[in-house]
Amino acid sequence: MTPEQMIASARPYSQYLSRHLDNGMLQPSILLPLLTRPLTSEDFAAFTDWTALQVTGNETELARQLRLLRRYVMAHIIIRDLARISDLDEVTGTITRLADFAINMAEQFSHHYYAGLYGEPIGHLSQATQRLSVVAMGKMGGYELNVSSDIDLIFIFPESGNTNGKREKSNQEFFTKVGQKIIALLNDLSGDGQVFRVDMRLRPDGDSGPLVINETALEQYLVTQGREWERYAWIKGRVVTPHDNGISALVRPFVFRKYLDFNAYDAMRSLHKQIRQEVLRKGMADNVKLGAGGIREVEFIAQVFQLIRGGQVRALQCKGTQETLRQLARLDMLEPETVETLLSAYRFLRDTEHRLQYWDDQQTQMLPEHPEQQALLAQSMGFADYAAFSGSLHVQRQAVNSIFNDILTNPEDKSKPADPELNRIWQSNTDDDERMALLQQHGFQGRDALQRLRAIHHGSQYRQLSASAKQRFDDLVPQLLTVAAGCANPNPTLMRLLDFLEAIGRRSAYLAFLQEHPEALGQLATLMSQSNWVSTYLRHHPVLLDELLSAQLLEIDTDWHARQTELARLLDDCRGDVEAQMDVLRRFQHAQTFRLAVQDLAGLWTIEALSDQLSALADLIVQQVLPRAWADLHKRHTNTPHFAVMGYGKLGGKELGYTSDLDLVYLYNDDHPDAADTYARLARRITSWLTVPTGAGTLYEVDLRLRPNGDSGFAATHINAFDRYERENAWTWEHQALTRARFIAGDEQTGERFNAVRDDMLSRPRDPSTLKTDIIGMREKMFPTHPPEIRNVKYARGGVVDVEFIVQYLILAHAHQYPQLLQNYGNIALLSIAADLDLIDETLAEASRTAYRYYRQQQHNTRLRDATHAEVNETLLGYYHVVKTLWTQVFGETPKEE
Repeated sequence: MTPEQMIASARPYSQYLSRHLDNGMLQPSILLPLLTRPLTSEDFAAFTDWTALQVTGNETELARQLRLLRRYVMAHIIIRDLARISDLDEVTGTITRLADFAINMAEQFSHHYYAGLYGEPIGHLSQATQRLSVVAMGKMGGYELNVSSDIDLIFIFPESGNTNGKREKSNQEFFTKVGQKIIALLNDLSGDGQVFRVDMRLRPDGDSGPLVINETALEQYLVTQGREWERYAWIKGRVVTPHDNGISALVRPFVFRKYLDFNAYDAMRSLHKQIRQEVLRKGMADNVKLGAGGIREVEFIAQVFQLIRGGQVRALQCKGTQETLRQLARLDMLEPETVETLLSAYRFLRDTEHRLQYWDDQQTQMLPEHPEQQALLAQSMGFADYAAFSGSLHVQRQAVNSIFNDILTNPEDKSKPADPELNRIWQSNTDDDERMALLQQHGFQGRDALQRLRAIHHGSQYRQLSASAKQRFDDLVPQLLTVAAGCANPNPTLMRLLDFLEAIGRRSAYLAFLQEHPEALGQLATLMSQSNWVSTYLRHHPVLLDELLSAQLLEIDTDWHARQTELARLLDDCRGDVEAQMDVLRRFQHAQTFRLAVQDLAGLWTIEALSDQLSALADLIVQQVLPRAWADLHKRHTNTPHFAVMGYGKLGGKELGYTSDLDLVYLYNDDHPDAADTYARLARRITSWLTVPTGAGTLYEVDLRLRPNGDSGFAATHINAFDRYERENAWTWEHQALTRARFIAGDEQTGERFNAVRDDMLSRPRDPSTLKTDIIGMREKMFPTHPPEIRNVKYARGGVVDVEFIVQYLILAHAHQYPQLLQNYGNIALLSIAADLDLIDETLAEASRTAYRYYRQQQHNTRLRDATHAEVNETLLGYYHVVKTLWTQVFGETPKEE
């Protein structure tokens, strides 16, 4: 299609375009070449000699040229869009870039104009020259400006002070004048029209506030007076001048809370309710922006997720509605089909909005009433008639409204009403005897529940709650009583639920979560009834409540490569912010641990498979920590660290439990003079990343005592020194530890060197008699600190430690003959290998494998399933006997009991 054909196809649908073409206000020699491609900021810069206008101070001509530029850009947008050459992104991107360009032209002119009169504004503290920052809000901030839109602006300058000219002005006065001139250059109506209508009402205190504000005042305002609707508005806030001055960092914590902010639901519902009331009052049901299922509802859907989760998921700290929706699909926060429905409707609604505004360059979103204009609108949207267009529009709006209602439905509409009797238990006007009787009727025994409820009701924490938080608390207690009564052990379940409620009581966002998602209460009660450990874990990490909403909570997923990609992306989104990265690591680790625990309680994992998963999670965390700790390290002698992390103990043997420490050893293979210092600092940094508590909690306890020379050794050891130590100085118990060591993360060549040293050490021929004496002696040294108590399956004779020592002896004694023993397969598999090699009796080996699994399950139960210790029964005693028999066969002596 030629430019002339494009113009002809667009003319019928825009009086504005036709009028300017007919009046000769658009020159074909300028317009036609522009129509062949999208416009860029470089095209705006080339439209006229802007520099000359700035230098000469010709304000009238600058204003005129900005208006002429806008006229040609509008014609370009209208023609290409109506000719179906461009798409929505081109339309909104072009008009937004024009607004950015015009604002910067106006700011430069205004600043230089007043600097010539009063001198440059100087900061009182910094003594630096100041410039005004212009913040675009709303659609302009999100690169989503519509063609006839106002632009919502906020003017901010860095700090108070005075100008340095002969006619001194305060910075406040100077920048007020600059702001006023910017507005005049853009907003004043002349014979050439205007560039943009400027709306300043989103600034702090609105029309009653100062036109410009300094950063300190802005920060104080946001902290002390910032309202929920302002958080919503600032999501799209974007500094469009070159002078950001740290404004983005200042505003970010106001908009994006560190915790999951489910209070945003109420705030968004309240704002939406006000809009709907205004729509009804003014009869604007046919408004494609504000009416039900309109543009604003799509924006609200995207932004409620941003307000709730943006503080933790930096990928949601984006400006555009479409970009945010795509992120929600990518992050599995909305179903891809739902997002595609919203995107399709959004594009349809925005296209409709633009065609309404193309008609006469009016800021309108109202559907036309006259049949002739209705027909033209339908044709411009590609429909045969208005009925077909209207039907399609209705389908789109219904789809949006349905999704909107699903997401922002009032919780009262989702939850079952509380049992009136259980309400009376919590109410203060019910006497204790009646409460006690009601509790007993619902399965609660004794007076513990009543005493606990009374203590909470009269406690200072409850009395100090805000009115809204107290109302939520009051609504939730009867619901907790209901779900606890439905569990097999109502009393302990209720106590755990009340512990949790008290822990989150001052975090109204979590109370809001439980109100918004009453279905999660049943899941919460079920988990807490099964496991005090899970209850405590949730109390320490209430952010995990959100996991209860995941449809994938009980889905087995062993794709750790995909998890690695996901975690790396989340960390990259932090853009080098160390604290944010540490929080991301902790939230990720806690979420994965919680999911595994829930699946474990549901019986979906064997103990070996679960330990594999927990070990893979720890591996992943260490693998992600190392390069980021390195990037955070100053004064590095090389860009690539020749450094590796080795896992020992339970991590090395892939037998991690929920609360296991990480036994780590740090090695490097680098002969640079600065290597020792560099890698020691890196080792300390990695340990810090793994252990330091942050607002998101902790990751792991790290034990470094298995490094050469233990606590007195270097933080990181050269691989050659490690080799030498293992050959010349290591004790037998250190070689025992080496049997369960493996390369975890870092430089693969260093990892290969470690594997070679490990295999060489474990393959050395040893005197069997001396080896037996050393290992038996090591086992007996444990007795004073870890007596072989029969109920403790780890240290009892015939228990876990004895199995581990047997396997370690078999490796150290026979690996020089049988290299298959060097493989770090875990104790259960190694027992089978040893039996296949005729090193131990096959029947005893199989029985010991079964015993070891049983022991680990018992250990696991004491952690996860409220067991205090293993039950001493014939089964346990029989397993002890099997392992002690194997011990006698291997070591030639009956194991000493103490």
